[in-house]
Amino acid sequence: MKQLAQNIDDLLELFFPSLCITCENRLAGGERFLCFDCWQDLPVTNFHLNVENKVAQLFWGRVQIHSATSYFSYKKGSRYQKLIHFIKYKGMKELGFEIGQRFGFILKESENFCNVDSVVPVPLHPKKYKSRGYNQSEWIARGISKSMGIPVSTQNLYRKIFTSTQTRKNRFERWQNVEGIFGIKNPQEFEKKQILLIDDVVTTGSTLEACAFQLLKIKGVKVAIATLAFADI
Repeated sequence: MKQLAQNIDDLLELFFPSLCITCENRLAGGERFLCFDCWQDLPVTNFHLNVENKVAQLFWGRVQIHSATSYFSYKKGSRYQKLIHFIKYKGMKELGFEIGQRFGFILKESENFCNVDSVVPVPLHPKKYKSRGYNQSEWIARGISKSMGIPVSTQNLYRKIFTSTQTRKNRFERWQNVEGIFGIKNPQEFEKKQILLIDDVVTTGSTLEACAFQLLKIKGVKVAIATLAFADI
């Protein structure tokens, strides 16, 4: 039976070859999602090494963040923007988990993120979760959690209000769209802890700011932020 299954897989690969998400070249044996060259060329930011990086600066004067970083950056229309699109809209949550794991190994070695107590993804409203079937930020968070060896909390921070997409809104409109939409079910769970808040991409930081604002109401909480991507647009 195993040989039959392998033969079927080989036949499917012959007629429907697996392609790299970013460059669309055929994947070699052992490659997943991206080819070796595209993994190597991923525009990693190394923001975790600099506390005054571009992501951290988004929150200056807005909300008190311990540290902030993004794994990679992309320009609008670039091939690496596809990664976020596939994770968020094409059901490729496993890709989010894998990149999250890679990101987590980097964060684990950073003095700015090594003291995190809990990994918390930005939540989706139940209505959005039902239509999409998963929360992409949760899968990224679970990958980070696994490689850092830190628990992930997916239920305590929640979204109270359903909002429209942020994609075509300016910075002020984005903040208006998310102000007051998040809540905490059990504040005691996060008391005196450093929370690593996770999202797929940061553009203006409005959603993350709204989450952090609620978390920082809890006694002794510190908030760090990590996103898979920084939209440098």
